[in-house]
Amino acid sequence: MMKKALVWILVLVSLAALLLRFSDKWAEIFFGIRKTSGIFVLSLPQEATVYINNKEVGKTPFEDKNLEVGTYTVKIEKSGAWWEGKVNLMPGTVTFINRDLASDSASSAGEILTLEKGKGLTIISNPPEADVEVDGKSWGKTPITVDAGSGDHTILISRANYLNRSIRANLPSDFNLTVSADLGLSEADLTAVTTPVITQTPQVLVKNTPTGFLRVRDKPNLNGKEITQVKPGDKLVLLEEQGSWDRVRLADETEGFVSSAYVEKIKKE
Repeated sequence: MMKKALVWILVLVSLAALLLRFSDKWAEIFFGIRKTSGIFVLSLPQEATVYINNKEVGKTPFEDKNLEVGTYTVKIEKSGAWWEGKVNLMPGTVTFINRDLASDSASSAGEILTLEKGKGLTIISNPPEADVEVDGKSWGKTPITVDAGSGDHTILISRANYLNRSIRANLPSDFNLTVSADLGLSEADLTAVTTPVITQTPQVLVKNTPTGFLRVRDKPNLNGKEITQVKPGDKLVLLEEQGSWDRVRLADETEGFVSSAYVEKIKKE
């Protein structure tokens, strides 16, 4: 039987529309009173139920531009297919979530797009080591930061045996766009995947550091925002290895990235 061709999934996003509309001057005054941010959720299939912090808030497509800045747990569910994850809502911007819902993680796919002050494109994928093209030019493998200017860009994320993700976006001036993409296995390759038997959740131990603590960041690079700090001797759940960074989960369910130079895997007994 011929393998089914990989499908290119195209997401059209106007990121200029993801900025809450007020000038910098008024934003400063506004933020002095109350910082707000927003969220926009799409799903396939549509009309999936959206939960924010375990509270049902509506159906997809869903939008709320009057949320407090902070970290939220978002769940999307319909007919036994679902996705759940944590998102950081930044001041003055709308975080975009697009998900293909599935009953198993191998078929799940989608992306989270987040804007914050800065420049360029930061692209993360699960699994990592996916090829990245921006406007037809190859830049390397995920995780990666691309020095892209403001304006329209087409981002293609691809990996062998996985469905490609293609995102076309307009990047506003003085903003960095972080694209965190989950790649779904192609239908033809699902039967060839052997699911490993997990006998123990992998963990890492925080080693001694020059500062006496280790920063947990929201992105796998030194420009990532500090979420919290952990201490030497703390045990963290290892979610994913991304080059010189590890994505981890803390005891309070907070997720973020730590430098792999200051943690070591706990050996199974």
